[in-house]
Amino acid sequence: MKPTRLPVLLATLVVTGASACGTAHEPGGATDTDTEPATDSEVAAATPRLALTHDGGVMVVDVASGEVVADEAMEGFVRVSPAGDGRHALVSGNLGWHVLDLGSWGHEHGDHAHHYTSDPGLTGVLLEAAEAGHVVAHDGITTLFDDGTGTITVLDPDDLADGAPQVSTAAADEAHHGVAVRLVDRNLLLTVGDEESRSGVRLVSPSGAVLTETDECPGVHGEAFAEDVAVFGCEDGAVVVDGRLMTKVASPDAYGRIGNQAGSEVSPVLLGDYKTDPDAELERPTRVALVDTRNASLRLVDLGTSYSFRSLGRGPEGEALVLGTDGAIHVIDPETGERVDAIDVVGRWREPLEWQQPRPALHVVGATAYVTDPDHDRVHVVDLDRGRVTSSLDLPHTPNELVANAG
Repeated sequence: MKPTRLPVLLATLVVTGASACGTAHEPGGATDTDTEPATDSEVAAATPRLALTHDGGVMVVDVASGEVVADEAMEGFVRVSPAGDGRHALVSGNLGWHVLDLGSWGHEHGDHAHHYTSDPGLTGVLLEAAEAGHVVAHDGITTLFDDGTGTITVLDPDDLADGAPQVSTAAADEAHHGVAVRLVDRNLLLTVGDEESRSGVRLVSPSGAVLTETDECPGVHGEAFAEDVAVFGCEDGAVVVDGRLMTKVASPDAYGRIGNQAGSEVSPVLLGDYKTDPDAELERPTRVALVDTRNASLRLVDLGTSYSFRSLGRGPEGEALVLGTDGAIHVIDPETGERVDAIDVVGRWREPLEWQQPRPALHVVGATAYVTDPDHDRVHVVDLDRGRVTSSLDLPHTPNELVANAG
């Protein structure tokens, strides 16, 4: 059966209610259940926490103590993404995106900050979707893409602290495995495709007018920002979107696919994976791509070790970080492509054939990197400034995906 198409015009934004308990909702709507309000407590210092998925649910782990402070059962394969407010995560499940409160956050006040904790766990808020896909948090706006219907849901992540957020929705022309991002100028960037193929990127105004688009991005997948410039991966390079200007960056190979990216607010260079075999059951690449958004150029860096799609990250100074199958985080200068350091973290590993299966995964917050170790049911905490593992936390479940906050 083909997915149901919502009768919504492309980029027509419709504000929906903030909450509606016990009623039916279109995909993209927000629902909540009756939950007791969390008790907030001010604490002396930041309390970083992790959200880690596993076969059977998602757990919240306190980094300082190593304690599992919440373990929520969920059916099916679940994924986790940052919600964009530094406190919540969005857990993709069978019904849509479930809101997970890590129960720690902070507020800056000039030369100091105040830090808080509360009870962690699922909040009961569900952002419904037929097939919950990409989550993009950028410039204080979070945009969700429903692969099953093409529905795009936009919200202010700060609203999640108060329950079900107010959302606005739009829709792509056809459902596909896509991605979208609402920009601060209220324009909408989104991929173009259908169930069979994906071909390009489009920029649409709030009124629905197409401002600019390109069809020169076959197999478009993923998005990240290098400073304030968006980059979309293609099977033959990338597309750089700077304002209303879209520029194609060609791969040196006829098939040179960039499908996963990691951007930095302090670097104009984007880090991407790089694959060259369109017929491989699973290609284990050893090269990564550095896309310079200033001149639309692409540089390839050979690591001498393979990696996976969960291996990419960025350091506090914009360093390009890649977790290799040799067990080390490889640190690359994005300006020169020079590998400047390698931090040993886990043992050697091999990427499994099924992408849903656990493998070491990298997530970076500031100068701290977190690396899962599914072979030993652990997660390692890495100080990037000192270039070493500072602690290792034992887990009751084998970890898969992770999201961290600064607390």
